[in-house]
Amino acid sequence: MRIRRIDLTFTALLLPLDLLALFGAGIGAYLLRFSRFVTEVRPALQDIPFSEYWQAVSFFVGVWIILFIIAGLYSTRPRRAWNELGRIALACTVGAMVLIASVFFGREFETSRFIVLAVWIFSMTLVSIGRLFLRTIRHSLLKARVGHLNLFVIGDTDAAKRVVDEYENHPILGFTVLHHFKTWNETTLQTAKKIAKRKRADGVLLADPNISRSTALDIIAFAENEHIAFYYLADPFTTHFSNIDVSTATGLPIMEVKRTPLDGWGRIAKRAFDIFFSLLVLIVTSPILLLLVIFIALEDGFPVLFLNPRIGEQGSGFNLYKLRSMYKKFSVGPQFKDQKKALQLEKELIKEKSIKQGPIYKISGDPRITKIGSFVRRWSFDELPQFWNVLTGTMSIVGPRPHQPREVEKYETHHRRVLAIRPGITGLAQISGRSDLTFEDEVRLDIWYIENWSLWLDIYIALKTPFAVIYRKGVY
Repeated sequence: MRIRRIDLTFTALLLPLDLLALFGAGIGAYLLRFSRFVTEVRPALQDIPFSEYWQAVSFFVGVWIILFIIAGLYSTRPRRAWNELGRIALACTVGAMVLIASVFFGREFETSRFIVLAVWIFSMTLVSIGRLFLRTIRHSLLKARVGHLNLFVIGDTDAAKRVVDEYENHPILGFTVLHHFKTWNETTLQTAKKIAKRKRADGVLLADPNISRSTALDIIAFAENEHIAFYYLADPFTTHFSNIDVSTATGLPIMEVKRTPLDGWGRIAKRAFDIFFSLLVLIVTSPILLLLVIFIALEDGFPVLFLNPRIGEQGSGFNLYKLRSMYKKFSVGPQFKDQKKALQLEKELIKEKSIKQGPIYKISGDPRITKIGSFVRRWSFDELPQFWNVLTGTMSIVGPRPHQPREVEKYETHHRRVLAIRPGITGLAQISGRSDLTFEDEVRLDIWYIENWSLWLDIYIALKTPFAVIYRKGVY
């Protein structure tokens, strides 16, 4: 997609604005630490000359900027606000960890701890405010149709009409339709040339995937002659594959369709992250797990763990571990008795109370849940044992949620793409609405994740998940 000048301009403004915000965070932290308000509460044990402090700030601003680059915060492609703010928080947090490490090895404990905390908070706040300010200006300009790319749209399809409507009704997208041609022939070619001379044209969008090859080549030739960009709506075959590797070992280009960039070192990096993160969570939450086990046992006896058969990577089966949140007599699983009655009750509840359409069910106001079960579900504590699934390699921290065999049997063909990688404890769907999303929306998010995986994306999703739990979005 051709980059709009307005996007280049605002991207160029990001670096000086970030530098100003980061230097402001450093100076603000220094002034706050040695202000009368703070020193009266927590006296400074030693003075830090501002000249020395300024040198340290300059060095760490450089470190922050490098982290911002790694986090993709200077991409010319516009992102959603929540995505950008999440990357800012992540990069600033990593930067603060680097700063903490330097303080530790420099042994400046008494003087620097407050400054480190203040720099971390100030940097996230000031950088976010600066970027939101730029974003507001950019959106205002686009709404006024300043900086738009001017397009010809070609095609007599529902998709073409939808594109035209979207661009006309949502100027914030940054495109203006000069003319919508339903067909392409010599007459429309001459009309397009005249319009292009009167108004600056930036591109032509072919919105009919079924148009003949010769006509498509004519449109491409028109774009080249007019020195404008050529866009097209991809057909279903093209959109099905986004990761392609080319081999020329035979002297001929042979395409290999890769379902995910999770290959080679990507798989190794993801597994290392899974092991480290799951061990950390299990160690930190072990006291909570122990207390919950006791409360569950006191309310409804043993077993406290619920083993639920699920389908994982490549369609392989495994047992997912959860803290039991239902009464034993209503629980459906191989370790419980009276399965016929429990299954029959579940089918009735799905029919009466399920809030989801498609192969997946989600029962709202489930009467089978215990008192402690309501609590563990509210805070997603019932999913803590799944970190053991991650350690054993049947699951990952981030990935598509695993479903039961009877649910997977109802999958349509395109749904099965989510089985390309290990299922996860959390994922894009979990931080984007959880149970409020339709199953098709979940699949779309999961497929996007599979095709666009990166370690930074995993870290971002993992750090954002607790906020989704706290705000209770999609929890039932």
